[in-house]
Amino acid sequence: MLVSIVVPCYNSEKTIEKLVDLCFETFETIPGYECEMILVNDYSKDGTFEAIKRAAKKHDRVKGINFAKNFGQHSALMAAFHYVEGDYVIGLDDDLQNHPSQIPEFLKKAEEGYDIVFGVYRKRNFSKKKNLINKFSHFLMWHLLDRPKDIEMSNFWLARRYVIEKTKEFVGPNVFIQLIFFSITHNIAEINIEHYEREVGSSNYTFKKGLALFMRLVNYSVIPLRISAGIGVLFALAGFAAGIIVFVRKLVHPDMAVGWPSLMCAMFVLFGIVLLMLGVIGEYIGKMIITQSNSPQFVIRETVGVSRPQKKALPKMTELHRPEERNFFQK
Repeated sequence: MLVSIVVPCYNSEKTIEKLVDLCFETFETIPGYECEMILVNDYSKDGTFEAIKRAAKKHDRVKGINFAKNFGQHSALMAAFHYVEGDYVIGLDDDLQNHPSQIPEFLKKAEEGYDIVFGVYRKRNFSKKKNLINKFSHFLMWHLLDRPKDIEMSNFWLARRYVIEKTKEFVGPNVFIQLIFFSITHNIAEINIEHYEREVGSSNYTFKKGLALFMRLVNYSVIPLRISAGIGVLFALAGFAAGIIVFVRKLVHPDMAVGWPSLMCAMFVLFGIVLLMLGVIGEYIGKMIITQSNSPQFVIRETVGVSRPQKKALPKMTELHRPEERNFFQK
């Protein structure tokens, strides 16, 4: 059985070749399985794509994809999905914190019949700041998404091929792979794995990038809109009740002065809530406009180790400046 390993790469010149070697060494110890690797260079600032080329020369089953600009980790995964040939697809990071030696545990769990298997870290080796942000985002996603409540997602996962094929049908540039998985199937399991220390460098995720990724939640849930409506109703009822109280007190105490400061505070609070709700609605409208404008999920500048595109699997193509360069768009 062939297993496709997809890896989004960004500034991983010093780790990606070692990761490739470890993956192939791991599969040599798993009877009945072999692997291929699809490595996507997300417009790195170092020599990552040159390292991918070296890995492709060393191993026949390595495919390299080079983006024309930075599109993000999840768009890189979506691009890789169009080149997979395996019955299972495994996603992992390029920094060796997701160690290939744990892949047999994913395959063993998948053999029980699950469509998706997530690896859950026993201990996260992130900074305190990133751990705090992760806990907050996981709490919100836990309550805002239609997902199995006993399942925790991560960047180290295994999915069956049919799940990947359905994922490729997603239209729009604001991709969040794990959330698409939840919309396809709930036949999901998780296993406990180790989160290894980062060997080189530091995380490429800034607070701004993390926030932008989290805001993609609006593509997969209308619950924020329902929360906005609920808050609006709550404050409207509170304002109505407060108005009655003020009216009754004025009748009982005609000499009672009307408080200018309290009025201004109420206006600031209410207008703040209104602007917040408008921001949520605007986020939805903005995502709709971007999707309808056919903005690309990714643009591939060049490939290595790929003989020719798979016509059935790849989205529509249009020519760039040179015949060998192609744009890949969702319909």
